[in-house]
Amino acid sequence: MEITITTRNQLTLATLVGELDGKTAPTAQEHIVPLCQAGSRVLLDMSQVTYMSSAGLRLMLLLYRQATSTGTTLVLAGLAEDLQDTMSATGFLTYFTVYDTVEAAEAALGQ
Repeated sequence: MEITITTRNQLTLATLVGELDGKTAPTAQEHIVPLCQAGSRVLLDMSQVTYMSSAGLRLMLLLYRQATSTGTTLVLAGLAEDLQDTMSATGFLTYFTVYDTVEAAEAALGQ
């Protein structure tokens, strides 16, 4: 998994590329959890995530809890249909605001 983090106009964009599974979730956690600071805005670009295992879902729950406890605005963009289906079936989509594209998320967040 590749993770690219950029910041512009007080919005942190974390772009994830590859599979989010038991092998890659710890690395993703190391990079993304520290972004959840009080009052920060974090956008996860999931458009290039090709697979998410239960370890990926656990990471998403951890990120949700971290964001909630720190007052971070955390949104997702570009979820593939199968990932949306998985997250919907497990109830995880109720935790996140999801946008079709990064551009739509940026517009909604005031970029």
